[in-house]
Amino acid sequence: MAPLTRQRAGIGLAPTELNALYYAQRASAGLIISEASQISPRGQGYPNTPGIYSAEQISGWKRVTRAVHEGGGKIFIQLWHVGRHSHPLIQLDGGLPVGPSAVKEPGLITTASGKVETVTPHALTIAEIHATIADYAQAARNAIEAGFDGVEIHGANGYLVDQFLSDSVNQRTDAYGGTIENKSRFGLEVVAAVVDAIGADKTGIRISPSGTNFGLLNRDPVATFDYFIDELNAFNLAYIHLIEPVLASLENLPFYLKKVTPHYRKIYHGTLITSAGYDFESAEKVVLDGNADLVAFGKQFISNPDLVERYNKGAGLNAFDIATFYGGAEAGYTDYPALK
Repeated sequence: MAPLTRQRAGIGLAPTELNALYYAQRASAGLIISEASQISPRGQGYPNTPGIYSAEQISGWKRVTRAVHEGGGKIFIQLWHVGRHSHPLIQLDGGLPVGPSAVKEPGLITTASGKVETVTPHALTIAEIHATIADYAQAARNAIEAGFDGVEIHGANGYLVDQFLSDSVNQRTDAYGGTIENKSRFGLEVVAAVVDAIGADKTGIRISPSGTNFGLLNRDPVATFDYFIDELNAFNLAYIHLIEPVLASLENLPFYLKKVTPHYRKIYHGTLITSAGYDFESAEKVVLDGNADLVAFGKQFISNPDLVERYNKGAGLNAFDIATFYGGAEAGYTDYPALK
């Protein structure tokens, strides 16, 4: 089960019994990767997303992991820092969001007050970069305390790790910008810190090598991610998790890979998960062809808590309701029916 932001955290951005029920309903997934959860207050970019930095949040997540384990499942938490994709209205202290450089994200951003114009972020200092890396490591330790089987570092979809890899966002001239090696440094140091904190066998990372979310662009995306993913081989991680691109987003970007999984299967030597756009037949094919070891499903798991059983039986799937994806309560969250 792929990580799926649902924006239903409780008081103190801690998981509740409702969240525990939602994940327990889906415990038949071979592995659940939780919704992205911010590693610090500065890492939050949307209303009502859970954190993994406070005692209250750790206690809330214990409800979730206990429920999933009682249902026979495994669960990793996705560790999240949104970087510049935030706003003073979302930041707990009302401050500026942070990023590799003071480069404003295009467009609008969703807050509790509705959609507003983005702001120019504060460029992280070297000391702040090191402190953020330490936040990732502490969040990983918190996750293990909360009962998670491991963590997935969110390195995709235009958030902080991805921002450091992006030429359009990262305009630094120090050790964290410029060359491909320097742009990769932050993400690789995050991985090293998390591995040191909880072990490589409990650490994964999600990557979108052809992603262009929130205005991210690369002059040479293939070379950038070839280097980054090859460097990940040294860590012996639990897995890497690749996101296939939305082809329409690459219409005028011929230098981006249209299919990332077969390309990186040749470069990455460990366990590889692929996701985005799969149905049962295409998922079976990518595994049988040797291009991936596992396939993650997202929206299908939202509306089909018993997705595994439905695929095993060749049963039909419930349709999902996009209007209830983000925020709310039980509707569109825990009320989708299982097979009779």
